[in-house]
Amino acid sequence: MHGGAYSQGTGTQFGGRTMAELAGSVVVSINYRLGQLGYLALPELGRENALRSGSFGLMDQLEALRWIRENIGAFGGDPGSVTISGQSAGSGSVCALLAAPPAAGLFHRAVLQSGPCTLPAAPESAGVQAHARSFAAAAGCSVPAQVVACLRGLSGAALIEAARTLPTPGPASGDGLLPVAPARAIGSGAWNKVPVLIGSTRSEARFFVALTQPRLTAEEYAAQVLAGYGAAGPEVLARYPVAAHGSPYLALSALMTDSTFACHTAWTAQLFASQVPTFVYEFDDPRSPTLAGAQVPGLDQSNAHSAELAYLHDFTMGERPLTPVQVALGNRMKRYWGAFARFGAPVVPGQAGWPSAGTGTGTGTGTGTGTAVGTVLSLHPSATRTTTSFDAEHQCAFWRTQPPRAL
Repeated sequence: MHGGAYSQGTGTQFGGRTMAELAGSVVVSINYRLGQLGYLALPELGRENALRSGSFGLMDQLEALRWIRENIGAFGGDPGSVTISGQSAGSGSVCALLAAPPAAGLFHRAVLQSGPCTLPAAPESAGVQAHARSFAAAAGCSVPAQVVACLRGLSGAALIEAARTLPTPGPASGDGLLPVAPARAIGSGAWNKVPVLIGSTRSEARFFVALTQPRLTAEEYAAQVLAGYGAAGPEVLARYPVAAHGSPYLALSALMTDSTFACHTAWTAQLFASQVPTFVYEFDDPRSPTLAGAQVPGLDQSNAHSAELAYLHDFTMGERPLTPVQVALGNRMKRYWGAFARFGAPVVPGQAGWPSAGTGTGTGTGTGTGTAVGTVLSLHPSATRTTTSFDAEHQCAFWRTQPPRAL
């Protein structure tokens, strides 16, 4: 399942031929409804389906899994050995499927890339209903009795225009499709339990900072942190000084990477590892390309959000082709992913061992902020190895004490 903030992207970006050949597997990429066509929690729309849900994109993903169960045998696949995988919003979709009762039995393993379940808290239905009303009003459809017919009568361009300032929040919890937010469901132990492979890239936030604040000054950086973290601001600045990172751009990127993707990946992995076999990675290629059209001249955007996609897929959106060394790393990654899909553990003869991060017994704490994540596989072009310092390197003990902030 592709990413794109639930509002853009397509399965055609993720070719699977190379992975299929290396792993002896069948690779399926899908499309699902996006934006307000995929996620609009209007009660009037929800009443039209038995689940009382407006998460039509998630319903599409369920239908794809049902199609696979019924048809994949004709392609040489095994309906009893299905792995769901996603990156970014695609990973958020995996989180939702893990927590969705109607998805039970439709898959047997799960891969989550750069979309930890504790980070994007699934909005509850009451909040997204208000959001849906605001969207409908922006589109000129504010009369409840006529809102569905009104929206269906609009052009695609009109719907897109109304969504410009009201981006979709993605799948909402609190209905028959997703009764409980994924992090809560996983923490409680009431979820579709399967082995999990989960990870992030070394410098996720470089992608977002480069797109929004590429020429950030030291003064602007300090002001943002102090305004965003209040009394904790001076300590945050002391932990992420510009001098230690080389530029305000890199300092803010490190701060945002650690406080969001990295530590939430660790905390989500903790929830999983107390219940099922869980394998954690960090992608770390200091020369990786970024996405096509996203490169900002003069900025180091290696290891940013989406950097690993070109290594795992026959990807159509890379900024430049991979080097032979990077292709070799990508092939090792494909074999790991393929072994996990086949056996429930990424064990590949001749490649570095990848131990589970936890025991796979018991239930979660419900918080995802307990002990350190444990063993993580660092996927590096020259030295793929295991490490137990992931939490320390990303300062997760500190971020565990800080409430979520927006910078």
